[in-house]
Amino acid sequence: MTTTIYVPRDSAARSVGADEVAAAISAAGADIRLVRNGSRGMLWLEPLVEVDTPGGRIGYGPLTPADVPGLLADLGGAHAKRLGPVDELPWMVAQQRLCFARVGVTDPLSADDYLAHGGLAGLRRAIELGREATVGQIAESGLRGRGGAGFPAGIKWKTVLDTPGEPKFVCCNADEGDSGTFADRMLMEGDPFCLIEGMTIAAYATGATEGYVYLRSEYPDAARMLRQAIEIGYARGWLGENVLGAGFAFDLFLRVGAGAYICGEETSMLDSLEGKRGMVRAKPPIPAISGLFGKPTLVHNVLTLASVPEILAGGAEAYAALGAGRSRGTQVFQLAGNIARGGVFETAFGMTLRELVDDYGGGTRSGRPIRAVQVGGPLGAYLPASDLDIPLDYEAFTAAKAMLGHGGIVVFDDTVDMAAMARFAMEFCAEESCGKCTPCRVGSVRGVETIDRIVAGQDPDANLALLSDLCELMTDGSLCAMGGLTPNPVLSALRHFPDDFTPRQEERTR
Repeated sequence: MTTTIYVPRDSAARSVGADEVAAAISAAGADIRLVRNGSRGMLWLEPLVEVDTPGGRIGYGPLTPADVPGLLADLGGAHAKRLGPVDELPWMVAQQRLCFARVGVTDPLSADDYLAHGGLAGLRRAIELGREATVGQIAESGLRGRGGAGFPAGIKWKTVLDTPGEPKFVCCNADEGDSGTFADRMLMEGDPFCLIEGMTIAAYATGATEGYVYLRSEYPDAARMLRQAIEIGYARGWLGENVLGAGFAFDLFLRVGAGAYICGEETSMLDSLEGKRGMVRAKPPIPAISGLFGKPTLVHNVLTLASVPEILAGGAEAYAALGAGRSRGTQVFQLAGNIARGGVFETAFGMTLRELVDDYGGGTRSGRPIRAVQVGGPLGAYLPASDLDIPLDYEAFTAAKAMLGHGGIVVFDDTVDMAAMARFAMEFCAEESCGKCTPCRVGSVRGVETIDRIVAGQDPDANLALLSDLCELMTDGSLCAMGGLTPNPVLSALRHFPDDFTPRQEERTR
């Protein structure tokens, strides 16, 4: 009897030897069907190998090629690295997976697998409902942009639908550049058809006929998977001149960026798609009215669009029943940094940050106490260990002068120098600024210099006042969030860790 064994081809798994494990299994000559799936998101267990048995899929990990003979000798049975049924592991049981429901479960490039696990149910439902009702479902679901701003998706969809102008576009911003974020990559590598379906639903609902996935150049595996998935989509009639025989056309293209962080900002991304240098545009007009090539354009990130198929398939009411307050549905959190169990964790809004970091992340990998956690990428605020009981939702983080952003969570232990981290934020902004506006371009450089003077003990009171004024100017005067959010990590480090900004002992004795 043929046994199916799953070995991830996710980039994270491949980086720690998944390809070598798969090759060892293939070379064994046993009656094996090898499937290269996506990662389940438990990155500390990669390469995580799953054996399909009558009792479910049994996990083993992390495996090396040397472990393969023992695995094959007793498939699904005893082994030093046997974890048990994967779906019953605490990390998996605790989640509410909607975007990641198929990631790690299916063959990412099998159209039949996709259909067998609920694929295209959302698109078929959208076609049944019609454009206006589909837009209404997105609005009723409470879906907000998962790229960081948290803007209500339904408003964007309605604006694009109601704005005259042909052609209209749907653009997926997959320029995932925030520190500690990798969920977009994992979804594109583990379930690319989900993104394609989400974009096709968005195109149908808004009247768009062309779509573009703008992917960061550092993701070659994701690019390869998307290209193949798009080809399969055309072959199956899921894309092209007559999508699912429903009489509407949608063409989808992949574009790989040039590596600039600023292209994660939607208007800068649009400039790059047009073949220009990525520069932030002034608003208004907003992209929904005048976006790509001056036409109405719907711009979302990967996780926003990946949420769409489930909203349509399960209904807006069921989606809106998840979450807390105005934060509806699920968010995909990414645990990184000094963390014992890093990976992807999808759950409804409302869990506390401490529960996620301590109970599921296992605290620090170093075993030392947590000192700070940064949520929301390199421009997110630093939260001290005493403030980790904050609920994971948009409003709670705003009240704490922080932001959820793209759901990246980076943990630091008690050895971290928070003055150095504040300096890094300014330095990062200076390096990645598009240079269009003075507060961001010049303010970030002056910010680095001012922090250096404070730490060196040069007239600290005056320089602290100057840094505060500089941060206020950058927040209020910057053209986009790049300069506007850079003060967040700086001010939070000053607020919660003021002692780190005093001169070092060795500098005092000079």
